[in-house]
Amino acid sequence: MHSALGVPVLPVAVGLASACGPVLLAITARRHTGPRRVGQWLLALGGALAAASAVVGMAGLFPVDHPVHQPSPRPDLAALVAVGMAVGGLLLCAGLLRLPGAAHDAAAALRLVLDGLVIAAALWFVGWVLLAEPTRLLGGYTPKGCLALVLATATAAVAAGLTFIVAVRSRSPRHGLVLAGGGVTLVAGCGLAIAAGVCRAEPGLAVFGAALLPFGLLVVAFTSRAPDPSGGPDGDVIRRGTAYAFLPMVAMAVSAVYHLVVGGTFSIFAVLAGIVEGFGLVARQYLALNDVRGYAGRLAEREAHFRELAHTDPLTELANRRGLLRALQQRHERADTPFVLLGMDLDGFKNVNDMRGHDVGDAVLAEVGRRLRTNLRPGDLAARLGGDEFAVLMRARPAEAERVAERLLGVIGSPYGHPTGEVFLSVSIGVADNADAADVETLLRNADLALRYAKQRGKNRVERYDVAYDRLLRRRTTLEHELRGAIERDELRLAFQPVVAIPSVRPVGAEALLRWHHPELGNVRPDEFIPLAEECGMIAKLGSWVLHQACHQLSRWLADGHDVWASVNVSPRELHAPEYVNQVAEALRAHRVPPQRLVLEITEHAVATDLDELIRRLKALRSTGVRIALDDFGAGYSSLGQLRRLPIDILKIDHSLVAGPDPVRAVNRRGRVFAPMVDVVVRLGHQLGLQVIAEGVTNPTELAAVVESGCGLGQGQLFGWGVPAEHLEAMLEAATSPGARLIPAPRPPADDLPRPAAGPEEMLRTVAGAGAEEMLRTGAAEEVSRPDAGPADLPRPVTGREGSGSRPAGDDTGPTAGPTADRTAEPDSPSVQNAGSVDSAREIRQA
Repeated sequence: MHSALGVPVLPVAVGLASACGPVLLAITARRHTGPRRVGQWLLALGGALAAASAVVGMAGLFPVDHPVHQPSPRPDLAALVAVGMAVGGLLLCAGLLRLPGAAHDAAAALRLVLDGLVIAAALWFVGWVLLAEPTRLLGGYTPKGCLALVLATATAAVAAGLTFIVAVRSRSPRHGLVLAGGGVTLVAGCGLAIAAGVCRAEPGLAVFGAALLPFGLLVVAFTSRAPDPSGGPDGDVIRRGTAYAFLPMVAMAVSAVYHLVVGGTFSIFAVLAGIVEGFGLVARQYLALNDVRGYAGRLAEREAHFRELAHTDPLTELANRRGLLRALQQRHERADTPFVLLGMDLDGFKNVNDMRGHDVGDAVLAEVGRRLRTNLRPGDLAARLGGDEFAVLMRARPAEAERVAERLLGVIGSPYGHPTGEVFLSVSIGVADNADAADVETLLRNADLALRYAKQRGKNRVERYDVAYDRLLRRRTTLEHELRGAIERDELRLAFQPVVAIPSVRPVGAEALLRWHHPELGNVRPDEFIPLAEECGMIAKLGSWVLHQACHQLSRWLADGHDVWASVNVSPRELHAPEYVNQVAEALRAHRVPPQRLVLEITEHAVATDLDELIRRLKALRSTGVRIALDDFGAGYSSLGQLRRLPIDILKIDHSLVAGPDPVRAVNRRGRVFAPMVDVVVRLGHQLGLQVIAEGVTNPTELAAVVESGCGLGQGQLFGWGVPAEHLEAMLEAATSPGARLIPAPRPPADDLPRPAAGPEEMLRTVAGAGAEEMLRTGAAEEVSRPDAGPADLPRPVTGREGSGSRPAGDDTGPTAGPTADRTAEPDSPSVQNAGSVDSAREIRQA
């Protein structure tokens, strides 16, 4: 097979065709970077070496100087071809492992090589058993006496085993790697065919191998250019199955047994195959053991890391609640060491989040954590429990812990710098000692109770746990639970405190006050359960009940012909509820009460909220016809400008102004005493067109000052406590009876302590009429017939409606709305609370 010029055509054709694959691989390698480029170069070198070995073999098989020479066996040339093909095949296998998706690191590549060797040794051994004596599967075609074939068959077995393991272990899509591995195996098989043809002088076999070699190299060249597969190799051996790990060993064992059974013997090459198989398995198990150890170590590290994360707050890098509980448990187990827990809560932090944003809030929390870490002693543990709650666990005694807590008040309370402006906060701290707690949960609860007490007492302070907090908490919990069913159990009652026209002391109205009598707890003070109702969301339900009960009683009084109005108190939460206006209108309509007879009292503290929204709500209520009273004026936040804007009808002077410093004498008022602050508020109210009620009048001196200021309405224990409706009705009956109606004419006595000229008995006659005479005979008369009483001190009779000004009784107005506590002090005993106006001589004498 030579040309006219004597050039062998076949070797040249094989060389040219086979060179296409390595050239394409080299071009591809120059265009890529990273692991793919290295793999492409290895494939190119392996392909080039395989092509060169094929050309050498074909040239030796068809020499130039003997164009018609019959080929003869060439074992030496076959060995050279086998060595070249083996080296080229190993380079091709190495390039295959460097392609993306085959092995992500050297350790993974080594595991693939060992697995491939195990499979290759099994394949070679099974093939040797089938071809060697005595089986001789190929019969007369079995090659003999050619050692080159051993190396060539081993190369093909390694290529096939590595291709199989890459196909099994790589992730989808794996078709590129599988085809490249198939091309490598085809190249190794072509090398085997060429070496066998040269060794046995069979040109047909060699030509067949040389003809298929270019196709194998082109398959490798094109498939290695496929895009990278998503993800790396599959490291989960269990998920892929383990058949490839034990099937080769089973195949070798079965083949060996069969070979022995048929009388065969094992050559040195068979023994080497068994050694390679055993070495591959042992090395693979060693690597697997190392992998397991490394995995266990990494797992332990990650477990420790995640455990630390589970006990650490990511924002402040302090311990979290779990970390604090773990430290508390460890400290509690060492009972011989005293320790203290500080519960901390940032005051006003919610406003920072609302006004400045959560980013600023997070920055402040991180700075709080940094300040705690830098200002605590070694061994102390700071923790963030959540939100703006922190805790400090320290090994100290309570006195030392309180000193540290006082220092932390200044540390946490200093300004927090931020690009948007400084942030100012304070902190409340509760201190709990482990000596007062039997377990960790109790210690946490004690610290929380002390912290709550610190916030209730004004914030920005340190409070130490006291056992009394437990009693308060238990009572609070009991009250909250029992309050939810108080209406259904009919435990609530309304008491009515009279509002009188002065100086006639004639009742013209009443303020509805809520009372709760529990069958086991007894009388519960309003200032105890009303704030609790506001906190637990019961205030709206209680307020609705009070409104309907007051309207029902008012409708009965009006039906009986009494000229009277009633007032109820309204909490800020009720006032701002969208449905409250409709509730008021519905109550008036249901009980047929004229709207002007109902007065809704709002406390002056409600003015501290959104003033514009408050004005809108009050205007909506006044549109129903009811009157609005501003309660506790002088004790809250309202200014004179706000007073002029508020749509109100009545101004109630707070008891603190009425019971202020002793009245003074005014020269221009003929020596009469008056209260300057009361006088100013009364004049201001009259100038604004408001009716004025003086609250908390408790003694004749205060009454004289109120009368002198020109205030037409009064309320307080001097005129009666909060009493049941039937007692107030008796007072109204007595006020309209045909008996004597007297007006006390308050005059300053001669001594320095001014007293009204009229005694308590005269006021009693005014209120109770003739029914008071019997009580006066029991011992009160001596207070009237004083030795120093002159004619000016005696009461003078008046007619009808004299004394309260030109206003009719129906226009006199009173307090705000809602179930709130009395504005004046009352005794706790039920008998005093239920004392009626008919029996009020004792009350006046006590005042």
